[in-house]
Amino acid sequence: MESSPEQITILTLFLQADPVVKGVMLVLAVASIWSWAIAVDKWLQFGDLETHARRFEREFWSGRSMDEMDDRGGERPRDALARVFAAAAREFREARRAGLSADTAQMMLERVDRLMQAQVSRELQRASRNLGVLATVGASAPFIGLFGTVWGIMNAFTNIAQQQQTNLAVVAPGIAEALFATALGLVAAIPAVIFYNKFTGDLDRFGDRLDTFSDEVAARLSRRLSERG
Repeated sequence: MESSPEQITILTLFLQADPVVKGVMLVLAVASIWSWAIAVDKWLQFGDLETHARRFEREFWSGRSMDEMDDRGGERPRDALARVFAAAAREFREARRAGLSADTAQMMLERVDRLMQAQVSRELQRASRNLGVLATVGASAPFIGLFGTVWGIMNAFTNIAQQQQTNLAVVAPGIAEALFATALGLVAAIPAVIFYNKFTGDLDRFGDRLDTFSDEVAARLSRRLSERG
């Protein structure tokens, strides 16, 4: 009675692969899991940033005074817009204690603008953390997979030469192992590229929002100083 041919599965492809190809597969699997973990984290992070930004903007334009908004921010504000506002509010509070004149008011507004821009840069750095991992996985995973494929095909042809057989049953497992490495590279790279492009767009929009908000804070401070004058 003839035995049925061994079924080729993902597990058998991995177990029968050359040690180098196994290493490539493991690297790609870890890279894929890592990129998905980062993607989930960034998705939640940008969702929180959007929610907190909308909430703070509503409070900012609700008619509250600058002092009330300053009290709302507290010593250690937890959301990005509140931290940008706190940078301006602290400088305004210190300048008011020292006494404001026409000349010092203009200098104070310039310092406020620089402080808010510095805080915006820090917020963008914080929001962009780990995006480089997605870019690296998206760019390198296909080539790592291709390396595994080339190595696997070399081994397949070496086995053919040693066994001196060109039977498809001899050739197919080695070729399948090699191509599986390329498939894993694409599986790791494609989601990483998609998520990187999405979160880069979200980061750009968030940066524009912070810049717009800092301009609004500066305009509100300038209007208040004009009213005091």
